[in-house]
Amino acid sequence: MANLPYVQVTGSLEIMLEKIKTASVPEKFSQDYVSTKLQLKGGSGRALIPFIKKMGLVASDGTPTDRYREFRNPAKSGFAIAKAMRELYETLFEMNEYVYELDNNKLKSIIIEATGAEANSTVVQKTLSTFCALKKIASFDTNENNSSGESNGKSTENAMSQNTSPVPPMQQIAYKQPSSKSEGINLSYTINLNLPATTDIEVFNAIFKSLKQHLLQE
Repeated sequence: MANLPYVQVTGSLEIMLEKIKTASVPEKFSQDYVSTKLQLKGGSGRALIPFIKKMGLVASDGTPTDRYREFRNPAKSGFAIAKAMRELYETLFEMNEYVYELDNNKLKSIIIEATGAEANSTVVQKTLSTFCALKKIASFDTNENNSSGESNGKSTENAMSQNTSPVPPMQQIAYKQPSSKSEGINLSYTINLNLPATTDIEVFNAIFKSLKQHLLQE
């Protein structure tokens, strides 16, 4: 049976996460920092530190992680929580990859199945409330890279490659000079061009411009 993490008071967890966003990043996420800087005094604040570590926001030695910093970034905050939830509740996501979209009744049922606990047990109730509290601030949007422009750049590149047809290498173009009837002599010649494989139209413009200037003048 799965041992799913939860907190006793989800309201305190929500307050702590909001305060983490606005407070400066500490060298150590200690009990003193929680009570002094985050103003969460007493046992409730201290009790949340292990859960914050399980979320991957703080390392085992109390050092804030990269995820901690991502969470403080408004553009990445929801994604950081979503990644934390996928780790915290890996079992639930294995049972249903869209578990975060389930209503409370279905979510409760899957928690009961995963934990093997009684329906009205503290484990089920607290796990459900903790999951829902995190889900409210999480973003499971798969277009996370759009915030950095990576996906848009790839899409543009793909569109260009699809809409542009490169000229095959070694393509030959034959040109025949019109016959000259001067003095009864008929002359003609053929020019074969090996064109490079490129999608840059300027390359071809330069080739034919030079051809016109130096070879095709009558």
